[in-house]
Amino acid sequence: MSSALQQRAITTIRFLAADAVQQANSGHPGLPMGAAALAYTLWTRHLKHSPHNPAWPNRDRFILSGGHGSALLYALLYLTGYNLPLEELKRFRQWGSLTPGHPEFGLTPGVETTTGPLGAGFSNGVGMAIAEAHLAAEINTPEHLLIDHFIYAIVTDGDLMEGVASEAASLAGHLRLGKLIYLYDDNHISIDGSTDLAFTEDRLARFSAYGWHTQSVEDGNDVDAIDAAIWAARADPRPSLIAVRTTIGFGAPNRQGTSKAHGEPLGEEELSLAKQNLNWPLEPRFIIPPDALAYFREAINRGDEYEIDWNCNFSLYRQAYPDRAQEFERRLAGELPPGWDADLPVFPADTKGLATRAASGKALNFFAARLPELLGGSADLAPSNNTKLEGQAAFQADSPAGRNFHFGVREHGMGGAINGMAYHGGLRPFGATFLVFADYLRPAIRLAAISHLPSIWVFTHDSIGVGEDGPTHQPVEQVVSLRAIPNLVTLRPADANETVHAWRLALARTHAPTALILTRQNLPTLDRSIYSDAALVEKGAYVLADLGDGQPELILMASGSEVSLIVAAGVRLAAEGVNVRLVSVPSWELFRAQEAGYRESVFPAHVTARVAVEAGLGLGWERFVGTAGAIISMEHYGASAPAARLFQEFGFTVENVIATAQRVLHP
Repeated sequence: MSSALQQRAITTIRFLAADAVQQANSGHPGLPMGAAALAYTLWTRHLKHSPHNPAWPNRDRFILSGGHGSALLYALLYLTGYNLPLEELKRFRQWGSLTPGHPEFGLTPGVETTTGPLGAGFSNGVGMAIAEAHLAAEINTPEHLLIDHFIYAIVTDGDLMEGVASEAASLAGHLRLGKLIYLYDDNHISIDGSTDLAFTEDRLARFSAYGWHTQSVEDGNDVDAIDAAIWAARADPRPSLIAVRTTIGFGAPNRQGTSKAHGEPLGEEELSLAKQNLNWPLEPRFIIPPDALAYFREAINRGDEYEIDWNCNFSLYRQAYPDRAQEFERRLAGELPPGWDADLPVFPADTKGLATRAASGKALNFFAARLPELLGGSADLAPSNNTKLEGQAAFQADSPAGRNFHFGVREHGMGGAINGMAYHGGLRPFGATFLVFADYLRPAIRLAAISHLPSIWVFTHDSIGVGEDGPTHQPVEQVVSLRAIPNLVTLRPADANETVHAWRLALARTHAPTALILTRQNLPTLDRSIYSDAALVEKGAYVLADLGDGQPELILMASGSEVSLIVAAGVRLAAEGVNVRLVSVPSWELFRAQEAGYRESVFPAHVTARVAVEAGLGLGWERFVGTAGAIISMEHYGASAPAARLFQEFGFTVENVIATAQRVLHP
């Protein structure tokens, strides 16, 4: 193509984005204007994608990790022919538009990840590269490379400053994820001003030490130099970081190269000056030269050709390997195979019982044998979390078909990578750590919930039952904080059988994340010939038993390890003549989703004497106990001592439950 047309195409990107920001009177014009040539080079010379089918399995993934520059991504999606009309760019950041302030997965066609919290997209890309390598090892044959694509991202100074990027980059280097290529928009500007205020390290040396291939391009508008660097990155077996020296807000004469270009519209006068500066028509807004649009739209035909070739290859693959092809299609569709949850393990009644972390390990391995897409690991705690898949290899650079992951002590990076695998598709990933460290990966959990990802989070050591490790490792506020995340289902099973059904529910939730909250200490396995079927976990709360000779006059309720406590207290109260209802409440979210009639059947309004027991903050239980009830909870941090002593000292005893129940019965 001519250099003049190339320049028109790049300038089209710049001003589509800048016009969208100006029309919205809100947004970030600096990144799109500065990185336009970088994005142009990637999207027109390298990115393998299909605008007519954004879900084509073998597409290259593109992540805009600096999600504040979303106008750049929307301009590229419109120009290359995705189902994103120009009118949506004109409605940037407005109610009901497909162009929100930061990219949202599942909303805008072609958006691969929900980004904005810096570092999130960076770590998601690592998970996508893991998924690509794993599926390629599982699915491909020498004759049929069905999975063979790159993961590209534009990352920013802010991304590289965030700790999650360091965690993910270290892991990616160790795993030698060579399909990972990140273009670093090195504009030397942050919101506060120059990056020299806080970010003066040698970034390329840092990534080289991680085991990455690094390059630099001195001119962010030099398309040929950027192109050559991407080709070199594609040829290298290591993950790649290409630092491209750009100018934020390029073209705006009074704002380019300054923090003023970052997070606010240029303003009518400065926008006009920028257009004059780059020889662009002042009016109308959103102008697109026909020859530039035609050039960008060539992506449609290329994408169709990519798909035709791939579909032909897949047809031959299906003929040669019909069972593998069917399995591959099932996994890409996110469907579960027939009978995957039949003949579930059943644990016999046992007063000594089993820690729910141990029961979880048994359930996990049961389901992993039936679901080859189920894989994951722990943040260096697999023996404690009971998350090892027996008989399976570890995922490493030389064994990409492995299903056990060693994420190292990198909780946040693990969370971002787990989400990246889920974004990619074809896998059901889980990540595990101690519950108290859920705080380290909370941003990833939140983004999984926003993005409707089926990520599974396994949290063990769930209370003061941790014991001697003391208050730093005893979660008090974590369960209620997870329950506060919309679209996340938190399950705290009461015994081994509830744990099996908790896993079943987590795997059945194919469009939303789940957190499993599990104990370190043993819990009695309830006798289900006396108490209700553990399958009722799916209701979120259910009546374990009504004890006594008449209608309930007292309701005792709990989740997790405290259920066995209320059972013991309820039996004694019933022996004393009190009609007691025992309720297990493994999931507030699932219970809230039940019909009103069912909720009333579990908690009849006329039974106002109620006691809730939980070895964590009591916040939220008031919705179940009402004004006449009581909550036995932990409203302070724990202490270092054996677990049994802690439960005694902090009031989690049968005697205290009975005494509290008597107070609410006889106020």
